[in-house]
Amino acid sequence: MALDGIVISNIVAELNSTILNSKISKIAEPEADELLLTLKGPNGSFRLSMSASASLPFIYLTPTNKVSPLTAPTFCMVLRKHIANGRITKIYQPGMERIINFEIEHLNEMGDLCHKVLIIELMGKYSNIIFTDSDGTIIDSAKRIPASVSSVREVLPGRAYKIPATQEDKYNPLTVDSKQFVDIISAKPLTVSKAIYSSFSGISPLVANELAHRAGLDADSPVAAYSHDELLHLGSNFTWMMEDIKNNRFTPNIVRDGNEPKEFSSIELTQYSDLTVTKYESISEVLELYYSERNAYTRIRQKSADLRKHVNTLLERNQKKYSLQMKQLKDSEKREKYKVYGELINAFGYGLTPDDKFLEAANYYDDNKIIKIPIDNTKTPAENAQKYFDKYGKMKRTAEALNELILETKGQIDHLESIQNSLDIALSADDLVQIKDELIEYGFIKKGKGSKKQKVKSKPFHYISSDGFDMYVGKNNYQNDELTFKLATGNDWWFHAKGMPGSHVIVKAENKELPDSTFEEAGKLAGYYSKGKNADKVEIDYLQKKNVKKPNGAAAGFVVYYTNYSLTIHPDISDIRQIE
Repeated sequence: MALDGIVISNIVAELNSTILNSKISKIAEPEADELLLTLKGPNGSFRLSMSASASLPFIYLTPTNKVSPLTAPTFCMVLRKHIANGRITKIYQPGMERIINFEIEHLNEMGDLCHKVLIIELMGKYSNIIFTDSDGTIIDSAKRIPASVSSVREVLPGRAYKIPATQEDKYNPLTVDSKQFVDIISAKPLTVSKAIYSSFSGISPLVANELAHRAGLDADSPVAAYSHDELLHLGSNFTWMMEDIKNNRFTPNIVRDGNEPKEFSSIELTQYSDLTVTKYESISEVLELYYSERNAYTRIRQKSADLRKHVNTLLERNQKKYSLQMKQLKDSEKREKYKVYGELINAFGYGLTPDDKFLEAANYYDDNKIIKIPIDNTKTPAENAQKYFDKYGKMKRTAEALNELILETKGQIDHLESIQNSLDIALSADDLVQIKDELIEYGFIKKGKGSKKQKVKSKPFHYISSDGFDMYVGKNNYQNDELTFKLATGNDWWFHAKGMPGSHVIVKAENKELPDSTFEEAGKLAGYYSKGKNADKVEIDYLQKKNVKKPNGAAAGFVVYYTNYSLTIHPDISDIRQIE
């Protein structure tokens, strides 16, 4: 429930302060289940975009126009017929429901003043845009719901509009005081969070978790685990929040993990102290930004899905191979025993008889302890000794070959994990181009016939330290190489998360001494853009670029260094300014 009742209250307050009494000058339906109204009124011109999409319902003011189909859909034509040039006289939210009603007055064909209601229900897969007469009779809707689809609530022309049925045990949070709040949630054998959002309309799990956090309670603990006083304190936080909503005191904000949008709300979210919380003046700006950014992340995840699957498959295959090779290497460590057997048979085998199946001899390699050596009595002592020497030689050759194979397999695993990290931080299709090129170059993907190398537009991340130093972060192994061996000069500083896949971070020192704060910020970037991003602490290696070397034949992004400094950081980059 991204658009909860509190966000809807914020939207209604914003719309009342901007488009109330505006005239509807244009009505368009750019996508199925989506309307774009162009409005002109006392406060200027606005575009109001609304969607009843099952996967992404929304409503917000936007400066962006959208191309509409040449032939307007039926619902759009109905709206144009009735309310084109109509005036919005009232905008309200019933209770704390995820519903917004627009009352509109207009002149009919006879010049008589008429009233209509445009209702947008923002309820996930049940979302709809419904157009009714002033008496509640449905004229039409974006989605027609016949009895065959829902026996509870038909949405068809000519039927009476009914507000969607809410759960009978849900209360309007705006009418509940702290004592009533405690009585309500105490009656449910649920966790604190679930007891709140299942008891009150318009309250999402996000808001319920926020209330628990503000009260110092664990949202996932049972209500029964807390005393009456602790629950009263929770109730006080609840009523304080509701007072803010009643008085239109909203704090539109987006919570981001680095560049990725995680949540949005109309209340301040104190539960995300380790993430970046950006506040905005307008809830419309929040919604448009959040959805566009979230869509960008969703699209890049979809576009990279095949690459991720391929890399994950190769990684699992190499990890299994590595595990088997390590087991075989461990088994080959027994070879020294066979060498000793052969030497002891040569030294003491002269006393064997044709019936002997074992040779008991003093092992002069182990304080003359007596050992029992199996003997093939069909062979001479010399042949028995040679059999053990042959076995030793074979296992020795196997161990030598395995050591090379293990290094090769480990190199493949490290390389694939670094590519996996590059996929995690990719933000655009251009970022994926270089990653795919790398997979092709190193034989992880076969090059398609006739495929041409695409022009690369992806660039490293660029940040500025609080002391004004440029800091660059590679998005993939090609960029890591370019930053370290082309952009950086000898006295620039190089940072990398210790012992794990991650980006190279370069700080351009410009022959100056770096302040401690810049070292810390660069370390945070190295930690954040590594496999340790979600860890509480990450150890970072750092040194001047002149001490970083690339071995001959090493894969892109792989370097060696022998002297370095270390620092331990929490990978939070929320306070570091990004340029591009």
